[in-house]
Amino acid sequence: MRTLIYTAFVSVDGVVQGPGPEDGYRNGGWTFQGIDFLEDVYELKGREQEEASALLLGRVSYEAFAPVWPTMTAEFPKYNAMPKYVVSTTLKEDDLVDDWGDITILRSIDDIAALKETDGGPISIHGSASLARGLADAGLIDRYHLLVFPWVLGAGKRMWSETDKDRQKLALVESASYANGVQKLCYEVVR
Repeated sequence: MRTLIYTAFVSVDGVVQGPGPEDGYRNGGWTFQGIDFLEDVYELKGREQEEASALLLGRVSYEAFAPVWPTMTAEFPKYNAMPKYVVSTTLKEDDLVDDWGDITILRSIDDIAALKETDGGPISIHGSASLARGLADAGLIDRYHLLVFPWVLGAGKRMWSETDKDRQKLALVESASYANGVQKLCYEVVR
């Protein structure tokens, strides 16, 4: 069974929306504004790229990343080369870019559960807040890699849904604190 890892930039109050510049979100770009850049903070992101064997995206994140990431050959060589899975009920094959390697459209949570049952390494979820909330609610996420930024953003897409569900225990497997206030928190889901 493959490991499904959700990796996110998140504010202290649980917002994952707009870590980079985003049209229409008033707090967009919060990971880059008012926070000193420290290379050590992003070590986790480089390691994820090395360890992942596939990338899973929701439609909105796919449409944001697909025009940009294929041109970022120095920053994302492994992500650009690995298979990508896009979860969407509306996207068509003709909507996919043709310069970003193998891309497969998945239509449902059941399709993702089936993908997890295949052979292969970890699958990394980037962005895709709505998708991640649905996968968490379905009990499909195995690990969380969080970089928690020292912001309270108020409104915005949240990391977890407000679905009434049983509590889920997480085990902290890695953590670090950085001088700029960012916290690295890596949790495995306890089953």
